[in-house]
Amino acid sequence: MAERQADQTNGEDLFAVTSAVLTGSRLLVAIAARSLAAVEDKVTLPQFRMLVVLATHGQTKLVTLAERLSVNPSTAMRMADRLAGTQLIVREINPHNRRETLIRLTPQGRRIVDEVTARRSEEIAAIVSRMSPEQCRALISAMAAFTRAGGEPPAGDVHPLGWPDA
Repeated sequence: MAERQADQTNGEDLFAVTSAVLTGSRLLVAIAARSLAAVEDKVTLPQFRMLVVLATHGQTKLVTLAERLSVNPSTAMRMADRLAGTQLIVREINPHNRRETLIRLTPQGRRIVDEVTARRSEEIAAIVSRMSPEQCRALISAMAAFTRAGGEPPAGDVHPLGWPDA
């Protein structure tokens, strides 16, 4: 009987936590969308992810970039073509291996990443500033535990927009 009651309580707790995380993620997605709104005529979300990876890692081989984005090299190449067309990245042949393409951000591409990051940070800071110090500490602890359980690297190992440096 006690086991069944514990299972039911855990199930209710799991539902409550899942609901809270889903609600929080809805807010974070809305913040992400608003932060990208000013540049949506220039880049899509997947293209922006590519810019963030390049901002984090610097010049990168196309194949490595595709792996970091979890896309096929052909998909990464099409994204790179579009971004090169808008002068947000530069594609070059690797002088040490002519079969490889190297990709890097242009100053304009870096500016877009920095602007979106700043907008997102400002909006999150405004929300967090309305929380008590105790709530902030609890949020830090809960988010750290959540990201660890999900296999995300520690905060120092990710770009401010949330994509891992690895």
